[in-house]
Amino acid sequence: MAVFSKIKALLPSLSSSEEKLANYILSSPTALRDLSSQKLASTVGVSQSSVVKFAQKLEYKGYPALKLAILDDMSNVQTDHQTLHGSIAIDDDYDTMSSKLLQSKIAVLSQTKNLNDRHAISAAVSLLSQANRVLITGLGGSALVGKDFAFKLQKLGIVAISEVDGHAQLAIASTLNERDVVFALSESGLTRETVNVVNEANANKVPVITVTKFGDTPVSINAKVRLYSVAEEAATRISSILARTAQELVIDILFIALMQSSSSSRALLEKSRDVVSQFRNN
Repeated sequence: MAVFSKIKALLPSLSSSEEKLANYILSSPTALRDLSSQKLASTVGVSQSSVVKFAQKLEYKGYPALKLAILDDMSNVQTDHQTLHGSIAIDDDYDTMSSKLLQSKIAVLSQTKNLNDRHAISAAVSLLSQANRVLITGLGGSALVGKDFAFKLQKLGIVAISEVDGHAQLAIASTLNERDVVFALSESGLTRETVNVVNEANANKVPVITVTKFGDTPVSINAKVRLYSVAEEAATRISSILARTAQELVIDILFIALMQSSSSSRALLEKSRDVVSQFRNN
């Protein structure tokens, strides 16, 4: 349900007219089936041009494309997801809690996959495969995902740097140039330390790849390649779990795409597996 994820991600930054459209679509998506752009505008109380601009803000060519995407998303919602997906309550039993968590993870994985098109993934793969060095920046849970990605890149022979300290990340960023890459992870796109690293990279003309929520954020606004992740659960703890789940999908897609694109990378991966396997117990 990428359309609804996009709308929710943009809600804080929408104009009053756009907010009216967003709230109506989120609350009454089935009503769009019988509404033209003119009728939708009249129903919500905005201009028809606002409807078109709203669709374009969501990266659709116009209202017909937006309407089709919404209806298509709705038809793909599975019954069990509708039944089980919801906030995990403190008194949920094990089966209910684990089912809700599973369905929440499935939802964010599906939405994250749909938010990222193959052209953006291909552009990111091209930058990463040609980089002299890759600095991975992010704090908290994003730093953990960054460590994982650095290890994956290193197994493919790509020089990747992942420091958990924001000041260390900034210091390293100051040494990079246009032949390097900064890979920035921030679910909110607002993390101050990550913004500082990205700004330093931009000042040094370093290509930046970002993984943030959908839309313009301080982290992603000037990125060369923008990738997206989703974490919609309101509760802070579960949101952190879902954010990492979504980010891990993005880095795993990139890792596999990098491996597919280079025979030398595949050879290095096999070599690393063979070396490690010697120390495993039979």
